[in-house]
Amino acid sequence: MTYLRLMFASIISRMLLLTIFSVVLAQLVSSFFLVNQFAESEEKTVILNANNLAENALSTISFFQNLPLQYRHLVLEQLRDLGGSRFFVSLNSEKIEINPIPDSLLKKRVINTVRQVLKRRIPIQSKLEIEFSHPDDLHVLKNDVLLKDLPPSWGAYSLIIPSTKPPILVVQIEIAEHEWLYLAAILPPPYLLVDKSIISPAQLITLIFTTVFVLIFIYLLFYWQTKPLKQLALAVSEMSIDLDQAPLVEQGASEIVTATRAFNRMQQKLQRYIRDREVLFRSISHDLKTPITRLRLRAELLDSEKQTEAFNHDLDDLEMLVNGALQTVKDTDIHENIQSVNILKLLEQISSSQPDKIKIITPQVAPYRGKPLALKRCLANLIDNGVKYGGGVQVFINDSTESLQILIQDNGPGIPAHELEHIFTPYRRLHHDLHGYGLGLGISRNIIHAHNGYLHLINREEGGLEVIITLPRIYKSTSV
Repeated sequence: MTYLRLMFASIISRMLLLTIFSVVLAQLVSSFFLVNQFAESEEKTVILNANNLAENALSTISFFQNLPLQYRHLVLEQLRDLGGSRFFVSLNSEKIEINPIPDSLLKKRVINTVRQVLKRRIPIQSKLEIEFSHPDDLHVLKNDVLLKDLPPSWGAYSLIIPSTKPPILVVQIEIAEHEWLYLAAILPPPYLLVDKSIISPAQLITLIFTTVFVLIFIYLLFYWQTKPLKQLALAVSEMSIDLDQAPLVEQGASEIVTATRAFNRMQQKLQRYIRDREVLFRSISHDLKTPITRLRLRAELLDSEKQTEAFNHDLDDLEMLVNGALQTVKDTDIHENIQSVNILKLLEQISSSQPDKIKIITPQVAPYRGKPLALKRCLANLIDNGVKYGGGVQVFINDSTESLQILIQDNGPGIPAHELEHIFTPYRRLHHDLHGYGLGLGISRNIIHAHNGYLHLINREEGGLEVIITLPRIYKSTSV
């Protein structure tokens, strides 16, 4: 079920499935009505022909019944040589066993029609046998003699079998003891004695070719129409880490053009908003440094050393906030193009400074599409924290077609459970060392979020902290 859901997840596959269902259903319904209508018309014709043939057979039977015994074989020879009857006629000393064709409803109706016509003038006590035989298996004269084994002239005037080889009606009546009158004739067309299927082989072949042609046409059409939609979807997914990408070309159906135009406008507004925010934030941060410097100079002029120390302490905190804000903007808003990143090589560069404390355990990793400098800062920040507070780290990578997962494990004290979510808050610190502003984890998570990924922290059961980074592989390749 999951495989089928994935196979028919795209618009093209769903439209092809719907087209197949529609074409097959339409062909089945139309074929059902056409076959029924055509079969009903032909059945009426077959019954009418059977009735006419039975009338002719009745005349032939009456003729031979009334014919003196000594003239019957003479008449049979004349019929064989000169024709004059639509039946193959013979007088046999025994009833010929006929191998019947397969039974069908129409075959039974034809036999009943012939029987009813013959019974009108044939004595009730007379033995009457009616059956249909295949031409190649038609027994005549004797049970071990086939029509095809006789000279062609014997059936030249009565049984001219066409290439379609229709079934042959055989009527046998005992006109005297050990004397059976044998009549064989081909029903006039149509030769419809088998039940018709809803779809004939010819219709099935037509259905297959029609469906294949329609599917190819619809696939090309929808591929052409959905290509701009696919590009739009890829651009939306990539916009989260590449806001400065070029506007999309507005092409395709009118609905897709409208959606693309709306996306381009939204992207332009976001670009202006981010630029304005950066300029405003940098200006405010820069402008705050000047009054902070002036306040430091004025604090030195105070007569009380205690007040001067208190002023400088407050100014240090304020300057730390300003520097932290600048670092947040600098480390998070990294303006670089998306490109193929070799994660393994990037980790090796980070670990080169402390190879004894950073161990990378990973198989071969496929390149990842992202911002290399931002990812390097994120991973370096997390690994450095693990080395700093855990004494060393182990880095594992789980790679798949859907996502890239990076696990960073240390052997440190971990993080209290109630602080696992709050630790990402700016300026939140669990250690009171002199270095850092408590912004590293928040900046790292922002970089991962910018790649549409997730960053989680968990305390390991065996001790230490584990950082779980999950990056989805949803961005377009260089060939798109």
